[in-house]
Amino acid sequence: MRKKIVAGNWKMNTDYAEGIALFSEIVNIVRDEKKGDQIAIICAPYIHLNSVAKLGGETVKIGAQNCHQNESGAYTGEISAKMIKSVGCEYVIIGHSERRQYFAENDALLAEKTKIALANQLTPIFCIGETLDERNNGNFFEILKNQLVNGLFVLSAEDFSKTVIAYEPVWAIGTGLTATAEQAQEVHAFIRAEVATQYNAAVAEETSILYGGSCNPKNAAELFAQKDIDGGLIGGASLKSRDFADIVKTFNA
Repeated sequence: MRKKIVAGNWKMNTDYAEGIALFSEIVNIVRDEKKGDQIAIICAPYIHLNSVAKLGGETVKIGAQNCHQNESGAYTGEISAKMIKSVGCEYVIIGHSERRQYFAENDALLAEKTKIALANQLTPIFCIGETLDERNNGNFFEILKNQLVNGLFVLSAEDFSKTVIAYEPVWAIGTGLTATAEQAQEVHAFIRAEVATQYNAAVAEETSILYGGSCNPKNAAELFAQKDIDGGLIGGASLKSRDFADIVKTFNA
């Protein structure tokens, strides 16, 4: 059975004291209120990772927001997957639209990052998504397929089964816009069908696909009720402990 996941992405927010305080609040609320087997994850800035990994325990898992594609070397300012794993992280976001847009990360590079993450026993949360122009032009399925083929489908079925996919319509990130539940489900179903074509139906059925794009406590229930949506990659709402916990609680029976 595929996993239900709510992953918070704090992006470049919170200083050290703020981050520890926020994470502590999240852990306490989730521990008290979560009733299902859904997985809660916080992908925090690098400066927090060592400390929050010790605080989260089994209640809230920890992830990084990026990693370098090489194991080590003369790459000033970069962080390796090995370093991330060494402080207790279990997950890493790969290919967020902001990394693609602002840091020119392409599919070939992201494929290498995915491989190095897997080699270090990290679960990649691999992001794909289309811009507003690509959606309006009607070629967004082709865009998404290319991102899958070039970034993820280079993996063996065994390695692919260790990944999580996040669909993040770029036009709905930080804009206040949100894909309708029907729009999101249409894309998630398309992604799952592409996985089945590339690998097989069993692999596709086991793949967790998250929705990322202004997901909040008000719309989470409708989104998560869709057949092929297995949770969310949460941006702004993950910076509010009550909001994030309420999204996690959406899966409570």
